[in-house]
Order: sequence, then structure tokens, then C-alpha cells
Amino acid sequence: MSLLTVLVVLIVVGVILWLVNAYVPMDGKIKNILNIVVVIFLVLWLLKAFGLFNSLNNVRVDNMKKVNTYYSLSLLDSSQAGNSM
Repeated sequence: MSLLTVLVVLIVVGVILWLVNAYVPMDGKIKNILNIVVVIFLVLWLLKAFGLFNSLNNVRVDNMKKVNTYYSLSLLDSSQAGNSM
């Protein structure tokens, strides 16, 4: 990704965010939340674009299912152990 592409994306997102903040009537709290979400998204996108956040590719949602299943089974085993006494 070229530096020019990064600059164009930042400018376009900034202009869109400015237009939303200036011309869309919203509560101030909602505008703040919107601004924070956009800034977090842009920071993560920039880190990934420059290769500083490559570990994002290794995150899988299905791994948490295995961990939760193991945790649930271990809780089930411990509760059954107490009932057998």
C-alpha cells in the first residue's frame, strides 16, 4: 500500500467525519462515541497497513469456542466430583 493511498484514505475519512459532526444532528455523547470508534479503527488499520500489527491475522474466533468448551467441561467435572462424595 502506497503512502499516497494512506493519505487519501485519512483525508476522505476525516472529511466524512467532519461532515457528520458538523451537519448531522446528534447528541454530543453519540458524536464522541462515533469519533472514538473511527479513531480506533483508523489506528488499527494504520498499524496493519505498516505491518506493525501482523498478529491480527492469527486471531481466530473458533479458538475461543474450544477454550470455552474445555472450561465448561472442567467445571462440569468439578461439580460432578463434589456430588459423588
